[in-house]
Amino acid sequence: MLTTRFVNGAPNWLDIGTSDIDRASAFYGALFGWRFVSAGPDAGGYGFFQLAGRTAAGGMRSAPEQGPPAWTVYFRTTDADAICKAAEQAHGRVLLPPMDVMGQGTMALVADPSGVPFGVWQPGRLQGVDVAGEPGSLCWVELYTPDIALAAAFYHATLGLETSGVPFPGGTYTCLNPAGAGEESMFGGVVPLADDPTEAPYPAYWLPYVEVADVDAVVARAEGLGGIVRTAATDIEGVGRIAKLADPDGARFAVIRSEPREA
Repeated sequence: MLTTRFVNGAPNWLDIGTSDIDRASAFYGALFGWRFVSAGPDAGGYGFFQLAGRTAAGGMRSAPEQGPPAWTVYFRTTDADAICKAAEQAHGRVLLPPMDVMGQGTMALVADPSGVPFGVWQPGRLQGVDVAGEPGSLCWVELYTPDIALAAAFYHATLGLETSGVPFPGGTYTCLNPAGAGEESMFGGVVPLADDPTEAPYPAYWLPYVEVADVDAVVARAEGLGGIVRTAATDIEGVGRIAKLADPDGARFAVIRSEPREA
């Protein structure tokens, strides 16, 4: 699971681009207890979702030509330029070249060979989110892709990510961890798009998971707030209880109550 002990290649930021940031703020505030705080008059409407004063994610209004409302996962790097060059060499695309963000750090947006967008964040004053792996915060990410082998090769070439297979109900699950950090530092997985009927009709993407104390209560609350239940609350042995949701504007995410790890 994710922590704020960030290492290169691990997710260190998460944000949403949405058609109505006020509606998103109300939805996620009621769902997770987040409070939206503006990043300032020079930030172009960007702001931070805070959980008890700690930043859990970011967000802003996005224009229709930027695509449908969606969450973007960012991965830590010490050299955003090098990541972009490696991505192009590995048959990805640079969607937004590295740019300074008010001295807080350097960001870039990249698409993998299957067209999945993701971000990279090179810390300046801002290392990343203040909270991860706790209720109300990012704890896991999952890549839904049409080609696991191609994705594994690409993310290894660009971010140095390593994969490993773990037994899973019905087969094997492909896990991700930062280079050289070992399987105990796993932060996400890779899933064949065609194997999940919920995801198969849609384009490949990164799905963020938020840890919660009560999945069923969050699902009920999301429905009451106009959200969509994409996959009902389900127990997965050795993992926990999960559900896949979408907010009122269609941005997809998942929630999980993780099973405690054995010592």
